[in-house]
Amino acid sequence: MRGSVTGVSAGSAKALSISLAVGAVGGTLFQLTGLPLAWMLGPLIANLLASSQGLKVAVPEPLRNVFLAVMGMVLGSQVTPQLAHRVLDWPISAALLLLGVAASTAVAAAWYRRCGFDPVSAWFGASPGAMTAMILLGEKCGGDPQRIAVAQSLRVILVILFLPPLFWAYEDGGDSIGPIHSGLEHGWMLLMIPLILPLGRWLRIPSPALLAPLLVAALLSGSDMASLALPGWGMNLMLWVLGSAIGSRFQGMTRKLFGRYLWQSGVATLLALLVLALFAELIHQLLGVGRDVALLALAPGGIGEMAILAVALNIDPVFVAFHHLLRMVTLMIIAPFWARWLLRHSSSTP
Repeated sequence: MRGSVTGVSAGSAKALSISLAVGAVGGTLFQLTGLPLAWMLGPLIANLLASSQGLKVAVPEPLRNVFLAVMGMVLGSQVTPQLAHRVLDWPISAALLLLGVAASTAVAAAWYRRCGFDPVSAWFGASPGAMTAMILLGEKCGGDPQRIAVAQSLRVILVILFLPPLFWAYEDGGDSIGPIHSGLEHGWMLLMIPLILPLGRWLRIPSPALLAPLLVAALLSGSDMASLALPGWGMNLMLWVLGSAIGSRFQGMTRKLFGRYLWQSGVATLLALLVLALFAELIHQLLGVGRDVALLALAPGGIGEMAILAVALNIDPVFVAFHHLLRMVTLMIIAPFWARWLLRHSSSTP
């Protein structure tokens, strides 16, 4: 049965094997060249190239969710009892985040309109986050679901590809993987994942594979009971699978069509990053938050992918995750009202 861990078809198992093998080659090459986040970016690019060439690669959703849950637990374990005093600064950065999201979405949507997108597809393709909700709402409002999905997916991938080398150069090529531990600490927390995942879906928590384990780990770590820590090989294993999963999204798309979408999304992503960088600089100047922390907190990627970068690069994961969660929740609240406005506006326009 599709969607279950134990019932993966022979074709799915073969696609997974190829995806992980291709990812291993990419990770090894990146590792040898000394590039940052080798075991995430290498598998991502290798699978992206393989899928665009028509090679059947895929990471089943249940397997991806398990590793995303591990990432959520690692992220939640960054919450400490000493964190409370920093929360007082967050309302200011949260307000600047929301202003930045509105401005960057408007700029990216204007570019997509110039590329021939209809208004609905342009706005929902440009919104930075809540990918599934944006695709469904955009289609409901008469937008092109493929254009919205590709714009959303490529934006996330381009942000992941662009930011690590930027931070790596900013920090003079320092260690790009963190936090690193010599061994597995409080590994028993991983045994809770089979219980937490269905509970998160039952409670209808957004992005349950990431956020439900994150909340449980934050509760345990914040009360000083337990904090999950992975050794270096554990972090790389997690990044290998998640990077392969992200890179294998574009199965079946022709190279010509992929190239056109890549150009359009590349410009839109760059415009959004430039706008958000201005708001990140405001956060840096007003609150003294590091530029890399502020930019990653505002970067227009998905919450799961940005959480992966925050943990892997050891860039204040709790601050980053809070702001991306706020952005996602806000978008999911505002999007239905915006969709209704677009529907009324499009129906009144000849």
